[in-house]
Amino acid sequence: MGIGTTVKLLVTLGDMAGIGPEVVLKALPLVQRAAAQITLVGNRQQLMAMCNRLGLPQADYPIIDVPLGADQTIHIGQGDAASGDLSFRSLQTAIGYCLKDGYDGVVTAPIAKSAWLAAGHHYPGQTELLAEMSESERFGMLFVARSPMTHWTLRTLLATTHIPLRQVPEALTPEVMTLKLELFLDCLARDFGIDRPKVAIAGLNPHSGEQGQLGREEVDWLIPWLTEQRQRFPHSILEGPVPPDTLWLRPAQAWQQLEQSAHHGYLALYHDQGLIPVKMLAFDQAVNTTIGLPFIRTSPDHGTAFDIAGQGIARPDSMVAAINLAIDLAKQRQANGLCE
Repeated sequence: MGIGTTVKLLVTLGDMAGIGPEVVLKALPLVQRAAAQITLVGNRQQLMAMCNRLGLPQADYPIIDVPLGADQTIHIGQGDAASGDLSFRSLQTAIGYCLKDGYDGVVTAPIAKSAWLAAGHHYPGQTELLAEMSESERFGMLFVARSPMTHWTLRTLLATTHIPLRQVPEALTPEVMTLKLELFLDCLARDFGIDRPKVAIAGLNPHSGEQGQLGREEVDWLIPWLTEQRQRFPHSILEGPVPPDTLWLRPAQAWQQLEQSAHHGYLALYHDQGLIPVKMLAFDQAVNTTIGLPFIRTSPDHGTAFDIAGQGIARPDSMVAAINLAIDLAKQRQANGLCE
């Protein structure tokens, strides 16, 4: 794809018993339509039924139809094996098109992990299926949000994701941290045009261990590892390990009023350490993007919300942000000459 070429994106409808179809339908009129060729992926009949149910206009976008099984029925507001299987096959279809048919990326509406499990699909989430099908061994979960007040961009990468808290200290190793940091720095340059980034790395323990008094991980390996990474990446400013209770002060200030000392990126060590502040600051603006894939993947940072599905009250803000971010990332790759 040459510079200036229109971006080609797929948008999955997610679990069609949830709010995925609704937020997609509401988001499409609000995105940078002229900048992207958007194709929907999901069940055409169910999407039309949702349009009629909510009184929304039919989406005038092409759709790759994913049929329901002969004995499958979707029950709005009830995620089950039928809705889980349909959302799983929809994502499989979208990934296949990204890998073979020249699409720049996929925006994924939310799915329910429990519905996937009920359908016999044993994956922690969409990220793992995306990585498996694209044969990506190095990948990460990055959350991006742009402040509507200051236009400052928050970028938070998770070192570990969906694992129990008690397993985090065992899962965190110098090798894992190196992989995530390399991915992060590459992403900042490739997708955001930041070649000399300033990145904050969180500590694991309260007060970053208080010199070993509140935990040994920082003293035993995290601080030596960070010293080594500063030598490996002399053009990057790597600050840390920052005590987790103060790590988010600068982002909060930058979100409300422009703070020049805020970082380009934040590397959190486990799920809630990164996502509690992200959702407090930017619940409606945050976007989940998977880095390390051969194509762009973004997703709204919310779930299926079965309890309000089909009622017409779901907000599309995060889906709008997810589609617009995918377009912006593709444009940045065009500018970098990284798109074929």
